[in-house]
Amino acid sequence: MALPIIGADERLAQRKGIKGVIFGRSGIGKTSLLWTLNASTTLFLDLEAGDLAVEGLEIDTLRPRTWKECRDFAVFIGGPNPALREDQPYSQAHFDEVCGRYGDPTVIGKYETVFIDSITVAGRLCFQWCRGQPEAFSEKTGKPDIRGAYGLHGREMIGWLTHLQHTRGKHVWFVGILDERLDDFNRKVFQPQIDGSKTGLELPGIVDQVITMADIPDPGGQPQRAFVCQTLNPWGYPAKDRSGRLDRVEPPHLGRLMEKIQRPAVPASERLTWPPVNQADPAPAQEPDHG
Repeated sequence: MALPIIGADERLAQRKGIKGVIFGRSGIGKTSLLWTLNASTTLFLDLEAGDLAVEGLEIDTLRPRTWKECRDFAVFIGGPNPALREDQPYSQAHFDEVCGRYGDPTVIGKYETVFIDSITVAGRLCFQWCRGQPEAFSEKTGKPDIRGAYGLHGREMIGWLTHLQHTRGKHVWFVGILDERLDDFNRKVFQPQIDGSKTGLELPGIVDQVITMADIPDPGGQPQRAFVCQTLNPWGYPAKDRSGRLDRVEPPHLGRLMEKIQRPAVPASERLTWPPVNQADPAPAQEPDHG
């Protein structure tokens, strides 16, 4: 058996899907981004039952109500993970069982994009399921153990997101609510609204793109909706662009954003720069007050 090396030409010819998350405050227009996509090739996973923003849009929709349904959907579109045991979710046995209920997975072959609204609600469904599992109860007393529930919740959410991330050939976009808070030093910080801390901390490292949909003032000082796409931004919004093709701020049109990400890559010698680092002088230390 030859070493299964994927040649450079073969790798470049493979059809890749964009995996990303779009954060934004409630009401900023995240669900309305569906209007910017090709409805005939988009599957809408409506966890919030909040499709009033896209009323009149002819788009195929799934409405899972339980965490089990969310896991079944993930393995149905992503296929089995051969590294898992037969008793684990996303294994070959899990895939076969789901196909026995839903039919041939080629029925979703026509969909190029999966739009999941929202990861916030998915986290709630997951946590509700976790609170009923044995790990959520103390082995000594049998009483509920919230720490065990949160630990299981983190593992379940990361496993679900990672499996969807490895779905090749389809674009997968998660939508989530972004909370604005003040830390202990009264500084403004932004955090994804997801139960538990593990998912929010690890999610940016799983997906390719992290986009914040926010209101950015225009030159006249009037608010305008925009995508913040780069980590280094003056507002401190969570953002990441693994493609290297996006500007710091992009128009809030998801279809055009995906087209820009999929454009032919500019050679690294032209795209990447290493400017000199100019370090600011540290502030002088204050003398202790002995008065």
